[in-house]
Amino acid sequence: MEKKHVLTLLYILIFPALILLLSGDITWSAGWIFCIWFIILCYSTILYLLRKDPALLEERYKQPGAGNQKRWDRFVVYGLLVGFILWIVVMPLDAERFGWSPPLPLPLTVLGGVSLIGSFFLFFRSYTDNTFLSPLVRIQGDRKQQVVSTGVYGFVRHPMYLGGILMFLGAPLFLGSVFGVLIGLALTVLLMGRILGEEAMLTQDLAGYREYMQMVRYRLLPRLW
Repeated sequence: MEKKHVLTLLYILIFPALILLLSGDITWSAGWIFCIWFIILCYSTILYLLRKDPALLEERYKQPGAGNQKRWDRFVVYGLLVGFILWIVVMPLDAERFGWSPPLPLPLTVLGGVSLIGSFFLFFRSYTDNTFLSPLVRIQGDRKQQVVSTGVYGFVRHPMYLGGILMFLGAPLFLGSVFGVLIGLALTVLLMGRILGEEAMLTQDLAGYREYMQMVRYRLLPRLW
């Protein structure tokens, strides 16, 4: 395993540690459950890619501005990063340390937990089904990019974004943070805007994508969008 992979595995631990630290309660059970969920998702994905698809893992290391990334997408990537950090910070402060939000009804907590299960599935399967899953909006001519229409990509056109939305909304529901839900909604809007820009590029520059859109009609939710 290369040094950068080891550093990535260590870097991932910063976010769970930050959540538990900011919560002010090392025994916060919901926080621990989410942190373990997050670590398992990240580690299982990275270790899978190391073994099965190292080319995709290298693609995932690309930084904003690399390759032929669309210029507008650089701002989206930075916006998502800032929003993600804010989301990580606010949830434990809101739900546990300061209790800004009122206790959420049990059905909403359960809905949050179910959403995280769905998010895990969609995230992991997106990586295993699509070897061209770049973190940047770009045409991967260097990797001979092709349209992927099998697996979860036969269900909706952007399953990883759906997994992200389920995480951004499901985690704060599970933890009990209304302010986290609001940040999650803002991140959802940002992802939806990115989808529109990405699809405009793909229909113009990637052979077969227009036909794929006719075969799989919905971006995120069947019969809705």
